[in-house]
Amino acid sequence: MVFKRLLGSLGVGGPTVDTVLPDWTTAPGGTVSGRVHLKGGSGDFEIEHITLELVARVEAETSEDAAGEGHGTVVFDRLVVGGGFRLVAGAEHSVPFTVTLPWETPITELYGQQLGIALGVRTELSVAGAKDKGDLDQLTVGPLPVQEAILEAFGQLGFGFTSADLEYGHIGGTGQQLPFYQEIELAPSPQYAHAVKEIELTFLATPGGAEVVLEADKRGGPFSGGHDALTRFTVTHDEAGRLDWNAVVDGWVRQLVEHHSAYDTHASYGHGGGHEGGHRSGPGVGTAVAVGAAGLAVGVVGGMVAAEVVDEVGDFFEGEDEDEGDDEGGED
Repeated sequence: MVFKRLLGSLGVGGPTVDTVLPDWTTAPGGTVSGRVHLKGGSGDFEIEHITLELVARVEAETSEDAAGEGHGTVVFDRLVVGGGFRLVAGAEHSVPFTVTLPWETPITELYGQQLGIALGVRTELSVAGAKDKGDLDQLTVGPLPVQEAILEAFGQLGFGFTSADLEYGHIGGTGQQLPFYQEIELAPSPQYAHAVKEIELTFLATPGGAEVVLEADKRGGPFSGGHDALTRFTVTHDEAGRLDWNAVVDGWVRQLVEHHSAYDTHASYGHGGGHEGGHRSGPGVGTAVAVGAAGLAVGVVGGMVAAEVVDEVGDFFEGEDEDEGDDEGGED
């Protein structure tokens, strides 16, 4: 077992920590069980508390006038899992834990392929009034059955995955709880390619189901420019296996494309800090990918997209481990 030394406020010779997570995929609203392993340093230490933080890399506009975006680390949940004991020099101590994920926890993989979402569990120790950030471990989250059914339907209808990211802000008019939301960007199927350039999909899951927010980047006509159309739907978890999702999703897209007068505004998306702007699109992790037998396929011939997202996520976790002074909510 490899222990990562805590430096900074605890100093060289302090306790070391290693948090072990399961290697299986969980889902939004599900539980993650693991252990925090501690090893005593050169002296005795009073462990006041052990806290686990759920952290995510989130995109945010750098300023009101800036066209670009920056990345920041956002803590979206904290849980104290232990503490109140003395760790004597050289001793080992293990603390089991079970964490329940928020229902709006973003999806990090689809059909076994990463989507480029950096999500992790960071361990914090409080010793004699000093706090140190320990190791950051990657968290893998797959879709709920109803989310997977909807994504599967998009794939069967000919839509292709292009990218996914987390946007800082709040979607107005929804029950969103977290300070950010996930966008899954889809290239249109041939049937709708004449009408839309891209569709952005957001899930806001709840114990009863999920709000599904769709936004289309619509193409302009001979006498009008392009614009965005927005609409929302609500689904329940028990509908996952009993609806014709291809028909349901196709109906959503038709409504989005053809009946958009009530939603053709970004005002429905209210971001923090008074900024009003809808989803922001970019090249993300690569070009649109082909549709596979299982629906939306992640990755292209040669694994180009998959390799890019693995590198992108890996860079985030390596940077977090090296940057011990990084505070939550900051931007790079």
